Amino acid sequence: MKIYLMSLGAGLLVGVIYSLISVRSPAPPIVALVGLLGILIGEQLPPLLRAIWAKEPGTVSWHHQVKPHVFGHLPRGAKPPVEAVADTERERS
Repeated sequence: MKIYLMSLGAGLLVGVIYSLISVRSPAPPIVALVGLLGILIGEQLPPLLRAIWAKEPGTVSWHHQVKPHVFGHLPRGAKPPVEAVADTERERS
């Protein structure tokens, strides 16, 4: 969730800067964004309806199809392997 808030904050900052220097945003109009939302939702309806038709709980389709595709996987910071850290430190010496 933090990455989404940071993205929103960066967008707001850029919007304020654009406004201060009187530059029009290259972003698409709201109509296009609503259309994209419709596409995302429309893509998820067939798998959800198939799950309902097969008498599976809707949560199965939600967790395996809808949530990963619409909301994406949040990035996670992975710790580098110990060997990579050791190699980097050897290169610095």
